[in-house]
Amino acid sequence: MELMDLAKRAAAIYIENPKVESVLLGGSVSRGLHDEFSDIELFIFWKEAPADRDRKEPIARLAGMQLDFHPFEDEEWAETYIVENIKLEISSFLSNTAIQYIEDVTAKFETDYDKQVLLATIQDGVPLEGIKPILKLKQQIEQYPKDLARAMIQENAELGSRWQNREALAARHDWLMLYQTFVAVEIKLMGILFALNGEFVHHPAFKWQNHSLGKMNILPENSSERFASVLLGDPQESVKVLEELVSEIFQLARSNYPNAIRPGGMERALGARPRNN
Repeated sequence: MELMDLAKRAAAIYIENPKVESVLLGGSVSRGLHDEFSDIELFIFWKEAPADRDRKEPIARLAGMQLDFHPFEDEEWAETYIVENIKLEISSFLSNTAIQYIEDVTAKFETDYDKQVLLATIQDGVPLEGIKPILKLKQQIEQYPKDLARAMIQENAELGSRWQNREALAARHDWLMLYQTFVAVEIKLMGILFALNGEFVHHPAFKWQNHSLGKMNILPENSSERFASVLLGDPQESVKVLEELVSEIFQLARSNYPNAIRPGGMERALGARPRNN
């Protein structure tokens, strides 16, 4: 069965509930990035809080096998089930929550990734049912605020103390801690690049990294290959490659948002733990 066909079929069932305002297709299918490992991510926007029976009825009507069913937590209801060997991941929000998240991110300039992920999903998602309310939400997030970019750059320019110890970790062959540090720093740099390119963060761990970098205009040359080489190459060389990426991305940040990085931020980012002589 085609993923889009099943998504539309499920959406048609959800919208029959008068509590449902809209159904949005998100994830890799909506972005044209799906493959044989992909599932269907549906975002259900409710006018009022759903009861358990409201969430379980579509599963039953689709003859689905329930995998998990989470209670309301962090402004979201979530469940997962399988229909004809295809997994559906359902994320439910009150419509008012989406409106509040938009205000928090675009007017209050909150950097919270969970909120940005919902905005990115609305921005890139495909409306399946209740199209007009979703289009209205899309209009509200057409412009990426410069103040949000500044906040994102400032927050992600702090790379952490472990990065200061990178040379020691490499010399001691503390590979687990070193690679945890590599990943943490790459995530920070991706946050800065998303801000520089006016993109809401679409996944807290920056899924689809290569695709995202391929769409960007403001970034160092060969960024995708260099980010990958940090994790796949020789660890000693990876330290140097990541240092160069830090330097170039911080310079781009300074050029586009001169006051976003605190005084001494570049020096701290490129500094390293001193050696005992």
